[in-house]
Amino acid sequence: MANFYTDNPDLKNHLSHPLMQKIVDLKERGYSDADNFDYAPRDFEDAMDNYDKVLDIVGDICANTIAPNAESVDHQGPRVENNRVIYADATFENLDACRKAGLMGMAMPRRFGGLNFPITPYIMAADIVSRADTGFENLWGLQDCVETLYEFGNEEQRDKYIPRVCEGETMSMDLTEPDAGSDLQSVMLKATQDPDGTWRLNGVKRFITNGDSDIHLVLARSEEGTRDGRGLSMFIYDKRDGGVDVRRIENKMGIKGSPTCELTYKNAKAELCGSRRLGLIKYVMALMNGARLGIAAQSVGVSEIAYREALAYANERQQFGKAIITFPAVYEMLSVMKAKLDASRALLYETSRFVDVYKAYEDVERDGTKLTKEQKDDLKKYRRLADACTPLVKGLASEYCNQNAYDCIQIHGGSGFMKDYACERVYRDARITSIYEGTTQLQVVAAIRHVTTGTYSAMMEDYASQPVSDELKPVADTLSALAAKYNEAVEKINAVADTTYTDFMARRLVEMAGNIVMSWLLVTDATRYLSESMTRSAKVYSKIAQAEVEKHLEFIANFTPDQIELYKQA
Repeated sequence: MANFYTDNPDLKNHLSHPLMQKIVDLKERGYSDADNFDYAPRDFEDAMDNYDKVLDIVGDICANTIAPNAESVDHQGPRVENNRVIYADATFENLDACRKAGLMGMAMPRRFGGLNFPITPYIMAADIVSRADTGFENLWGLQDCVETLYEFGNEEQRDKYIPRVCEGETMSMDLTEPDAGSDLQSVMLKATQDPDGTWRLNGVKRFITNGDSDIHLVLARSEEGTRDGRGLSMFIYDKRDGGVDVRRIENKMGIKGSPTCELTYKNAKAELCGSRRLGLIKYVMALMNGARLGIAAQSVGVSEIAYREALAYANERQQFGKAIITFPAVYEMLSVMKAKLDASRALLYETSRFVDVYKAYEDVERDGTKLTKEQKDDLKKYRRLADACTPLVKGLASEYCNQNAYDCIQIHGGSGFMKDYACERVYRDARITSIYEGTTQLQVVAAIRHVTTGTYSAMMEDYASQPVSDELKPVADTLSALAAKYNEAVEKINAVADTTYTDFMARRLVEMAGNIVMSWLLVTDATRYLSESMTRSAKVYSKIAQAEVEKHLEFIANFTPDQIELYKQA
């Protein structure tokens, strides 16, 4: 029987990374849950076995239920009846399968009904689900909103809402408005208090993924007279209380099974989550970072299905008496697709491990345990690395999944333009990944400070110090040379001390950093896991990285700040 987990050895490799020992030990805190929950692990090996078994279930459901349903969901889509969303018929079947398998609330503590999974195996599940149906991942994957509620809600709210998510209720984050997209400081949905202290929400939200969910996290303006981020707070809206109607479902290009809604709030009852005024400054930033990691996983899943569809077609399609995979133009495209996929996945799981470590430390602190100085330093280190890598992987993985979807259609030729093949749907689904939860351009804005402050340079130096197989030593030498050239370019741009010039060059610097970091990750992973497939991808991707880095270096070397005027349009 098909299984989207067991048919991909790279997933088990990434799950076995040495840092998982530290992550699991922190997450399980002496494995004390085993005394109260019969499904809790008793040691590290037991925990890893649990992750493996659950991911096997995810792979089974994805291969045999969700993937076969993807076409019908795409064709039927959701609809609105009486101001409520009705999912496509097969979406109900998908959700039912996930609920019965206990795949909701995976990362939540067991006391709430969750599995207490680290982020890494949860993100791996998202990767697998996205391969099966990109749009469905938006419904299933928004369970990660509960992480924000867990971190910033009070104990009463945790007890009230988290078990419901673990039992299968869905979530959404209601941020965007008609006049507030990327500029969330402009959010104007109004939050007011009744004399008894009850909060009420009034206004309109737009482009809300899974907007008719059971539990909403809502960004609203609580401070009358303000117009910036300091006047915004986070609220919890419970669908059971009523007051929110679905005005319409957006007619989208892709991910059609995922209802993107316009909502009207009419005196809707809500609960303040956390403290007033910190909605955007603190809580949404945490929420968005989690969402961006989820979109990165979604992007990797799309790259996976695009590559597999292209590979299968190239082996089957005969032209001029032989399979088209034998033509250099085709096998080069396939090798590049695989290299981009593997590079994206390597950075995805490196990032998720960084997130796991610092979040585990924060959870320890949240429960009242004082961290040692060494632990505090460790927390800061991994938080910085996660902050640096999240925009990098969201930006580059989403761009690569779009490129892979494009090339998948190209390999199919005219057939790829037809709805007879999955690649047409994959192409449409892929396009949103580089737009929502912050466009690629916004990811560059978030990442550039880690260029100028040396975070990425330090990562390159660290990877360069790790063991490398004899076969990949020439690649490592090339990467060390590229890193040196990258550092020179950063120094040159920093020396100009012109923010406009830095902003103009930001995309090039971030892309160079990403190219080199992902190349190093492939080299170290291929060495660690003795993977022939990863070794091949490391060699191919390093060629891509070298070409891209040299291209950007050439541009920087022959550009002066005054030439920016050439790019300004009237």
